[in-house]
Amino acid sequence: MVTVFGYPLVLRDFEFDWRYMARGLVIDKKRGNVLKVDRHKYVKLAYHGFRELSRDDRLETYARSPETASFDEPDFALIDTLFSLAEAHLFMQLVELADEAPGALPPGKTTPDLYRDVRAAVDLCHRDGSLKSAVAADPGKYVHDDPALPHLLRSLRASGRKLFLATNSLYDYTDVIMRHLLGGELKDDGAPAWLDAFDVVVTGCGKPAFFTDKRPLFEVDPPSGLLRNTDSGTPMVQIGDADLPRPGATSRAPRGGRARGRAFQGGTFLDLHRMLGVANGAEVLYVGDHIYGDILRSKKTLGWRTMLVVPELEAELAARASAGATAAELASLRLARDALEDQMQRIQWQRDHGGASGSDDEGGSDDAYASIYDSLRSQRNAARSKHVALLKAYHSQFHAVWGSLLKTGYQNSRYAHQVERFACLYTSHVSNLAWYSPDKAWRAAPDEMAHEADARARGSFFGGGGEPVAARPGDESDNSAA
Repeated sequence: MVTVFGYPLVLRDFEFDWRYMARGLVIDKKRGNVLKVDRHKYVKLAYHGFRELSRDDRLETYARSPETASFDEPDFALIDTLFSLAEAHLFMQLVELADEAPGALPPGKTTPDLYRDVRAAVDLCHRDGSLKSAVAADPGKYVHDDPALPHLLRSLRASGRKLFLATNSLYDYTDVIMRHLLGGELKDDGAPAWLDAFDVVVTGCGKPAFFTDKRPLFEVDPPSGLLRNTDSGTPMVQIGDADLPRPGATSRAPRGGRARGRAFQGGTFLDLHRMLGVANGAEVLYVGDHIYGDILRSKKTLGWRTMLVVPELEAELAARASAGATAAELASLRLARDALEDQMQRIQWQRDHGGASGSDDEGGSDDAYASIYDSLRSQRNAARSKHVALLKAYHSQFHAVWGSLLKTGYQNSRYAHQVERFACLYTSHVSNLAWYSPDKAWRAAPDEMAHEADARARGSFFGGGGEPVAARPGDESDNSAA
């Protein structure tokens, strides 16, 4: 940012607080805000720089605007990967700097320019190899070990399942990471032993284009890293998708069973299917951590079964377990608020329309109605204040700033909505599969509508007592405390 884009030296003093950021957020490029959005596209939390917007400011900007925000490109950016946490935090720091010392930034920089430059700088770190070189130099510093992973792979292979690795990273970087995870032993031919853990290894996939575009497949010589089926055998520099081979070469994908112990680069899903002996996409369970690059495209385009890795889920479950008593109290307070508000509305109706049946005889005096109404309102306000404060405290147990990854108030977050739509399964670690038999049949949980949930809570499918059952949309007033 400083050297290439001309930003002030003060940026070198910025520190990345990875604990501050969370996935599932949305960047408003035009306004310089970072938002937490629920599945209905209501903004429940908003920060400008590191300053939280008040409820009134948030509603005025997003809920009462004549234009309905899509929260998609080009005006918005989604923070859905772990890589994007750093760039989102840097963007917030730049917005803060622009507000506090606008003269410190290069002249003419708008808020969208700040985000564009951050993205360009991050892309440059990927393309020039500096980011991956730093990881490769000390993988233990950046890569979490999973002692259960080798056992899981052996168990799945012993069950007769075919395993494949499909990654956007090129072979040399992939080799560093896999040696760290599975061991650095070499075979007699000089190839790494970890290759034998998979039936097919494809590097430099260029996902999501791997699922849609026609691209040539090259074979990698593992000991040297050279590409075997090229004219010169020149090794590929790990600088990104732009440097992958261009269409024109003939695919040499071997048929099923003949790719084990070998490594390939590029190609398409058709090459992968050929090497695995896959007849249709439903035979594949694909595990990935990128909701769009991995899960969405593979499921929608190919019909693959998908498993999304959500590392934050482990902490989410721990927080839910420790906050069980708070959750129960919140449920009780919400029921109390609902009951008080129902009574207030009935009293107001009787006051305005002369009693429950419309008869003046049943109406009672205005003073009596006013007294009852004021008492109910006082109780409601007390319950509401306690409810709002407790809801904030509950969410802070998940994350001090952004709350639960998967909830905004009582609604699923935008990120949770994406998980529900596109992931057949989701888990905190792929090695969690080791707790189950490879023959385990995973069945979807029953879909449940609002009237069914209400009936279950009341202990009767029909909703007990003849009371009406209705869905409660996620309006702003309902979850403003999130």
